[in-house]
Amino acid sequence: QVQLVESGGGLVQAGGSLRLSCAASGRTFSSYAMGWFRQAPGKEREFVATISRSAGITYYPDSVKGRFTISRDNAKNTVYLQMNSLKPEDTAVYYCAASRTQGISAMAYNYDYWGQGTQVTVSS
Repeated sequence: QVQLVESGGGLVQAGGSLRLSCAASGRTFSSYAMGWFRQAPGKEREFVATISRSAGITYYPDSVKGRFTISRDNAKNTVYLQMNSLKPEDTAVYYCAASRTQGISAMAYNYDYWGQGTQVTVSS
């Protein structure tokens, strides 16, 4: 069982930056690939970033590539999402998730544990 708690969300102006953190409980954090997803009001949950167990592989959709960076610190049981050059369309609730998958995954159904989410609002 893994419990995930996100933090770092807030209100920021367009062009600004935020760093989200996701702290995981348990001693098996390094056994999980981690991902970030987001969901805006009235829209489906959207994949944002994923990172492999050892942090050797990362993957992003085109919508955030070059602006967002996912990283992890297995010693601290924490995964991060650095978000730069934020746009109003990045406004959403951001969720971190843990997956037992061997590599990485952009598919929400491959993730076994989810955090409660943190709100990110980007004003124009």
